[in-house]
Amino acid sequence: MPSSDQPTLRPSTLHLPAGDWATVLDCLCAHFSAISRDVWLERMARGRVLDAEGAAIGVDHPYRVGLRVHYFREVPAEPVIPFEEAILHVDEHILVADKPHFLSVMPAGAYVEQTLLARLVRRTGNADLVPLHRIDRHTAGLVLFSSNLQTRGRYQAMFRERAIDKRYEALAAPLPELEFPLLRETRFEAGEPFFRMREAPGVANTRTRIEVIEKRAEHWLYGLEPVTGKKHQLRVHMAALGAPILNDPFYPDVSCAEGEPDDYTRPLKLLARGLAFEDPLTGERRRFESRLSL
Repeated sequence: MPSSDQPTLRPSTLHLPAGDWATVLDCLCAHFSAISRDVWLERMARGRVLDAEGAAIGVDHPYRVGLRVHYFREVPAEPVIPFEEAILHVDEHILVADKPHFLSVMPAGAYVEQTLLARLVRRTGNADLVPLHRIDRHTAGLVLFSSNLQTRGRYQAMFRERAIDKRYEALAAPLPELEFPLLRETRFEAGEPFFRMREAPGVANTRTRIEVIEKRAEHWLYGLEPVTGKKHQLRVHMAALGAPILNDPFYPDVSCAEGEPDDYTRPLKLLARGLAFEDPLTGERRRFESRLSL
């Protein structure tokens, strides 16, 4: 188990690009312009910048193009996400976690240690954990991890071959004018601002099956099955139908820009409810259900 003074996650790797720098430090400062020289000096002093063999790189280490450098991402004053994940299943090969709203699966932006991966590595002591898929930071529910490097490829193949069934639930406005179940097939492109996606003309590259589970007074509970796995796919498809998912900060309009403080009283009403697949090692049919609810 990592101590509080040691990084939880494996380091990132940079192969030094071509340039005329004298030292590795000079190259890092130029390549990561948002990180000050003082920060790199402090990281080097703590042994957070390493060479390919794992030895600490010092301030005078000579630059060489292609040199492999490992460094640990760190975020000052990282926000603490006040919600806990749950481990629903763990064995020699996989781990299934129930992720709360607002928690990133992987390090990104302002979050490194406050991510599902980092928390699970701390809890299990298994630095080989790797998520086999991802769900949005704003989405809650099931995430499947590989816990064994030797068998990881067998489980990754399920996602490449679309041999895993994923079920979501969402709360959104009623759509009485439509017939359900329905299949939404559209083309996705990058939208504006940069963190959004949008539907566009052209050959479809996304597909979602949508059904109504329950018709409630103000909102309907929808069942969503993504056949493809594009960024924000379920959120964009529901918004395009005229029923954006309740409390969605990005669709159809941006009400809370990426990087702004979260409003914990308004979680996105989207839940990764179920996962089902034939285990590639045993052939056993396996099903997992989230214990969370909307």
